[in-house]
Amino acid sequence: MPRFRETIPIDDYVLDVLMRDLVGHDRQPAAYLVYLHLYGRAARARWKPVAASLRTLAEATGLSKSAVQTALETLRLRQLIETTSEHSTATPEHSVLRHWRK
Repeated sequence: MPRFRETIPIDDYVLDVLMRDLVGHDRQPAAYLVYLHLYGRAARARWKPVAASLRTLAEATGLSKSAVQTALETLRLRQLIETTSEHSTATPEHSVLRHWRK
C-alpha cells in the first residue's frame, strides 16, 4: 500500500524556472522550500489560502523561524504569495500566486 494517498501535479515553471531563480539567482533555497510546501497545501485545498504561522511552516519544512520569515518576505517581494491577517496576532493566510498561468 502506498504511503501517500494523493499525487499533486507541479507546474513545469516551478521546477524549471522558479527553482533556478530562487536557489541560484536569489540564493534563497529556503524560499523555494517554503513555496513548495505552500504550493502543495494550496493544491490540496483547491487553491484556497493556507493558514500557517511561522512556527507551523518551520516545523513542516525543517527550517528555522527566521529562515521562514526571510523566505516569506522574498516570496511576497517576488509576488509568488500574498499574505493576509485579520489582526497582528492572528494566524496569517498565504495565497499561492501562479502568475505564469494567466
